[in-house]
Amino acid sequence: MIKLTCLLKRKEGMTPAEFQAYWKDHHAPLIANSRCGSHVLRYEQNPRPLGDYRDDDDRSGYDGVTVQWFASMDEYNAHISEVDSPLMFEDIPKFLDTDHLDFVLTEEPRVVIDGSVPW
Repeated sequence: MIKLTCLLKRKEGMTPAEFQAYWKDHHAPLIANSRCGSHVLRYEQNPRPLGDYRDDDDRSGYDGVTVQWFASMDEYNAHISEVDSPLMFEDIPKFLDTDHLDFVLTEEPRVVIDGSVPW
């Protein structure tokens, strides 16, 4: 299992609510209905709670985290190589601050705590 985890900051000039609406209502369907999205096993959007912002101009911290799950590195590479993947990449600057887009690919997690701790 490969996971792509991205820390997201919204584009300058967008309110937190506008960012979340675009991410959910435009970007998510773009991925879900694309050929590149067919390689994704699971796509999570984890938005920052709107109540956590001081106001609409609050640019502290990140605005959300996205996690995409792939069966293998081959599937991840197929995802970014699909004929329609440029549409996904072209959409990113419409709602994200690309200067502060941080991501990491990871393998299966090492679970340290899962319920009770036996030690």
